[in-house]
Amino acid sequence: MTRPPLPEWARHEAVWIGFPSDPELWLGDLKPAEREVAAFAKAVHADGKGEKIWLVAAQDGAAETARRLCPFAEVIVEPFGDIWLRDTGPIIVGNGKQRRAQGFRFNGWGGKYDLEGDQDIGERLGRQANLPFTKADWILEGGAIDGDGSGTVLTTEQCLLNPNRNTLTRGEVEQRLFEDLGFETQLDAELQPGMRAAK
Repeated sequence: MTRPPLPEWARHEAVWIGFPSDPELWLGDLKPAEREVAAFAKAVHADGKGEKIWLVAAQDGAAETARRLCPFAEVIVEPFGDIWLRDTGPIIVGNGKQRRAQGFRFNGWGGKYDLEGDQDIGERLGRQANLPFTKADWILEGGAIDGDGSGTVLTTEQCLLNPNRNTLTRGEVEQRLFEDLGFETQLDAELQPGMRAAK
C-alpha cells in the first residue's frame, strides 16, 4: 500500500513555489507579484528555521530575478504557465525506497486556463528531484484535496466529479485516491446554500 502524502503542517524536505515569470500573463502586475511570492518564500524559509525553498521560474530572466529576491532559495528553471504548482506539480507519496512523485493529467482547470507547460510540469519537477515518477490517467488538481497524513482525505465533488475534469463515478474516484495516493477515508466538502466554489 502507498503511504499517503504528508500533511501540509508536517516538516518537508523542501517546498516548490512557482515564481511569476511571464510578463504577458502578468502585465503590470508582474513586479508586485514577484515581491509577494518572494515574501511568501521568505516566510516559509524563516531564515533557515522553516522549509527549504525550491523556486521554479519559467525562464532565465525570471530565474535571475528570483535569485536576487530570494538568495536563500534554490532556483529551478522549468517552463510552466501558471504559478499554482499545488494544482499542477507532483504529489510526493511513499517513504524510503518507495518514495515517488505522483502526477496526474491536467486540463487547465476544466479548460479555463490552458497554458503551455502546465500539463507536464509535475513530471519535470519530479525528475529534477530525482524521484521516480508515475502518472495517473485521470485529472486531479492537487489543491482539490487535503490529507491528514494518516489516510484521510478531504475533497469536493465539484472538482473531481465535474464532467469538465473527469467522467468517473464517485466510487471510481475514491478507488483511485486509494490506489494512486494511499488515502483510505474520504470526507466530502459539501457546499452550503448560498456558497460558491472558487473554481
